Amino acid sequence: MQVHLVSQEAVRRYWMRWNGVPVVVSYLAGHSALNHQIEKAKPIKCGTFGAASLQQRFLATGDFDGNLHIWNLEAPEIPVYSVKGHKEIINTIDGIGGLGIGEGAPEIVTGSRDGKLSSITSERGTVKVWDPRQKEDPVANMEPAQGENKRDCWTVAFGNAYNQEERVVCAGYDNGDIKLFDLRNMSLRWETNIKNGVCSLEFDRKDISMNKLVATSLEGKFHVFDMRTQHPTKGFASVTEKAHKSTVWQVRHLPQNRELFLTTGGAGNLHLWKYEYPAHRSKKDSEGLEMGVAGSVSLLQNVTVSTQPISSLDWSPDKRGLCICSSFDQMVRVLIVTKLQTI
Repeated sequence: MQVHLVSQEAVRRYWMRWNGVPVVVSYLAGHSALNHQIEKAKPIKCGTFGAASLQQRFLATGDFDGNLHIWNLEAPEIPVYSVKGHKEIINTIDGIGGLGIGEGAPEIVTGSRDGKLSSITSERGTVKVWDPRQKEDPVANMEPAQGENKRDCWTVAFGNAYNQEERVVCAGYDNGDIKLFDLRNMSLRWETNIKNGVCSLEFDRKDISMNKLVATSLEGKFHVFDMRTQHPTKGFASVTEKAHKSTVWQVRHLPQNRELFLTTGGAGNLHLWKYEYPAHRSKKDSEGLEMGVAGSVSLLQNVTVSTQPISSLDWSPDKRGLCICSSFDQMVRVLIVTKLQTI
């Protein structure tokens, strides 16, 4: 198994500059081509196609001024949806119900640092869920209870969308908190703390009953939680791995095999991991209650592609092993991981 660099052409001119330039780049026969570029008033922090249909491919973005926009990339001059989602920067975004992934209505979740330095009575929350068909107001607003400190939300992820009713949002915060919100019951289902800021969260699949959740953090560690069995007091079983020598910026599961996932590091490296299930995924505790049993992870391959942190990565849903990543050196790289079908 090898990781090959397919292209790292000079795409610096396509970078989302400080003045906010969403771009569309096509890739064909080893060459990239700029399709669209339009300057916006505010810089863009994050984006997702997760709530868009396969036909529309609308891009939802969060910017540094707290605005949530949805863009038609065929006519990107004016957003098709726009709302002042947060008072401060939108750090993170995720979508569900689009691209044929997840049952139920299309929704977008955003995370921010709203109110971190303001009073505890602020009406603004840090995690909000939006229905693009509904203007102005979020359909859910997860904010700290009165008297609790407001934290900076760094990452959000949808999951458990296996039917029309069930859906959860998991949020990770700068102090190491991970909170799992049940959108059906509008309640906090579970929370834990991993002792370092949570940089990235992802379920191995969004559209199945919760199976695994990976959380990456500062200080080079990631945690894999077995989400099938929740103990009343101990929560979900997990395994922790020291993956990188610096921050683990992101995790992405291979669409064609949910047991494989890539982590991106602050030293410009990519690590490919495989999760192995235990012989039995649950057992009885001393009181006869079911509790989960964590599996193990093994490193299959690693490669360094940059001298700067790799801040984002995505797999192709169509071509096994094809992925794209961006890094702080203002380069976009297309890579392919070979022989994945043999694992």
